[in-house]
Amino acid sequence: MNRVRVLFGGRNVFVVMALAFVAVAFFFATVPTAEAIIGPSLCTYYKDATYKKVVGSRGTGCCGETISWGVTSAYKKCQTLLCPDVVCPD
Repeated sequence: MNRVRVLFGGRNVFVVMALAFVAVAFFFATVPTAEAIIGPSLCTYYKDATYKKVVGSRGTGCCGETISWGVTSAYKKCQTLLCPDVVCPD
């Protein structure tokens, strides 16, 4: 019983809590995030700042194919494509 009192004494509680905090922080720092998974992306280019008329597109498709048509401009929106059920030809 004395060991329990010594372990949970004033300074020891602080040390145990600090070690627990460091362990939890290390765990969350090493867990991969969804953003780390890089998938195919596609950028769509627009005529002007209204983003209404598409003038081109550049990127990579779900199976690695190149997408490139039209012209590029300063007005673009890019996105990462989600391809959960795509079966690519060999």
